[in-house]
Amino acid sequence: MMSANSVDDARARAAKVLEVFGKSISARAGAEVAQSFQKENMLLKQQTERLIMENNILKRAVSIQHERQKEHDEWNQEFKNLKQLVSQNQEQLRTLEVNNYALTMNLKQAQQSNSIPGSFHPDVF
Repeated sequence: MMSANSVDDARARAAKVLEVFGKSISARAGAEVAQSFQKENMLLKQQTERLIMENNILKRAVSIQHERQKEHDEWNQEFKNLKQLVSQNQEQLRTLEVNNYALTMNLKQAQQSNSIPGSFHPDVF
């Protein structure tokens, strides 16, 4: 500034210095912003990759859980069917026991009222 010829020359030189200084600051700030964006972008990519991996794990877990639920439902249905079959068999057993008892009573009554004396084989009648 000391070597300036006039006030206007000094102003022009100061304006140029300020302009160069401003461009330097803008360039540095732009580089820092770009670096910051790049760093943030990389972090977001890593986070996205991690979330994709977690999502795949959760999908597999849901699939496995679905299969287990399906097997459990099938087992429950089979259990209900077997329970019903047991109930039917118990009813049939009771009916057969009653019939067996009635036949036993009829056989005893027939043996007691047998009018033919002697010993006969019970299967021959």
